[in-house]
Amino acid sequence: MHEAAEYLGLSPATLYVWRHRRQGPPSFRMGRSGRVMYRIETLGEWIREQEQADSRSNTSLNPVNAALQRRAGYAATA
Repeated sequence: MHEAAEYLGLSPATLYVWRHRRQGPPSFRMGRSGRVMYRIETLGEWIREQEQADSRSNTSLNPVNAALQRRAGYAATA
């Protein structure tokens, strides 16, 4: 887990909390001790998913670029 946290630029404590909240990158337990493991490929995929979900990186999600929407039931006044 320490290596994964270092790779992501996070503290191991943050990665631990995310794991228990099921918010962070996918992980699994391995061996008798149940050591928490992360695949390097999965970490890379997770980073790309986070980047695409961020409106600053993905301009199609940026609300500033969205078309104006009118609320139902309101008459346009001008």
